[in-house]
Amino acid sequence: MSRALLAGLLAVVACTSSGEEPAPPSSAESTTSTSSPATTTSTAGATNTTTAPTTTTAPTTTTTTLAELESLGYEEVGRVDFPVEMTARPGSEISYIATKDGLVLAYDGSGFLEAPVLDIRDQVRNAGEQGLLSIALHPEETDRFFAHYSDNNGDTVVSEFTFSSDSELDAGSEQVLFTIDQPASNHNGGMIEFYQGDLFLGLGDGGGGGDRFGNGQNTDTLLGGVVRLSVNDDSEPILWQYGLRNPWRFWFDGDLIYTADVGQNAFEEVNVAAAEEGINYGWPITEGLHCFSPPSDCDESGLTLPVIEVEHGDGGTCSIIGGIVYRGPAIPEIDGHYFYSDNCGGYLRSLVYRDGEVVEEMDWTDQVGGAGSVAGFGIDGQGEMYVATTEALLKVVAVRGE
Repeated sequence: MSRALLAGLLAVVACTSSGEEPAPPSSAESTTSTSSPATTTSTAGATNTTTAPTTTTAPTTTTTTLAELESLGYEEVGRVDFPVEMTARPGSEISYIATKDGLVLAYDGSGFLEAPVLDIRDQVRNAGEQGLLSIALHPEETDRFFAHYSDNNGDTVVSEFTFSSDSELDAGSEQVLFTIDQPASNHNGGMIEFYQGDLFLGLGDGGGGGDRFGNGQNTDTLLGGVVRLSVNDDSEPILWQYGLRNPWRFWFDGDLIYTADVGQNAFEEVNVAAAEEGINYGWPITEGLHCFSPPSDCDESGLTLPVIEVEHGDGGTCSIIGGIVYRGPAIPEIDGHYFYSDNCGGYLRSLVYRDGEVVEEMDWTDQVGGAGSVAGFGIDGQGEMYVATTEALLKVVAVRGE
């Protein structure tokens, strides 16, 4: 491996420079616990932060009677064994949480429902960067649910399940929509998300290090990019965007797609591009804003380079964890901020992208405190933001004056 990760860190997005399989993360027998009261922190210390704002300004288009925002904070809503994502239908009181070992849990705003909504642990390989990696809800048909997981052979599967109630999915209803062989156990990608009626899937470059299998710039494979899948007919999947090493998480906001791509040995990156087919993000020609291939081969023409890069060691950075663009009602001051974190660094940072450029960057870590080993993000039915660590689900809340 290219670097030693801290014990217990998320192997799902580990950056490796060889084909060595990362050590599988530890797992606990208990999946959830709701006996601990929620706690909020706003000033827990964190090291190696780049900026430490204490206030932020609401957008000029926002009017609010809320008390002044003093800081952001984390509220622990429950202990969960390795959650990777949370999602919900707009307006719904029920949110769904995927755990890496193959469970889907339901959260009703006050606690986790006792029984899992779905249990496919017997058909999920939960090892290293493999597992149940992402879930999605159909935007219009409320009985349709989708999951991306590694099967027992380690290959990628995207399946559809049917809800029998808000709190139960019929495991026997599974329809496999998409499969692809994985040549290695790492760089399996992760995210699935709906946009304009189709389901989009992030896939890594096939694993190993240095784009061993030559997939990053190969448009004849679906690996190393974002794939467009139809869930309504038998249309062939499309390599929609490419040149990515391991897009663990992306996020659609309006006509833009925000993609956090895990780097090799030196730089992580956030890309913001038009949500349109044909974008080439550059891997392995570039890593972050730097040439990765030999300089004589570093032709950046036609590439869409990242809007920011994060150097390894900055705040403990090792593997970027992409998040969401916040559009919730509770904290209008951060409307339009794209939030992200890091598996090793555990910080909380954001950027604002406007008119083709990053116009603001913030580091909130001194306010919220270090989260630990961050695995993913999510939103509830009201559009509020959550951070998933390998041990807990945290809600991002506003700390306001009187």
